[in-house]
Amino acid sequence: MAALAWLLIPLMAAIGAALWGSWAARNPGRNDGPELAGYARFRAAMAKSHGAPDAAESGLPADLPATGEREQAHQPSDGPAPAVR
Repeated sequence: MAALAWLLIPLMAAIGAALWGSWAARNPGRNDGPELAGYARFRAAMAKSHGAPDAAESGLPADLPATGEREQAHQPSDGPAPAVR
């Protein structure tokens, strides 16, 4: 009888997974209008150009290399940052 009780755990997990899967696959486009409109306004605001910032406001050091070469910034897709020794 105890073995049958242990079989209820995966059975309940499978039923829960099926219920969650059916809920997650529902049609999400019913009430997304206001959220999508707000996101469109946010993107439009971020796309606006506010002019070139002053050197003091840019956050960059004033003495950049004169050769015009820039160091490549670390991108999150590059993997972990190299160790500094």
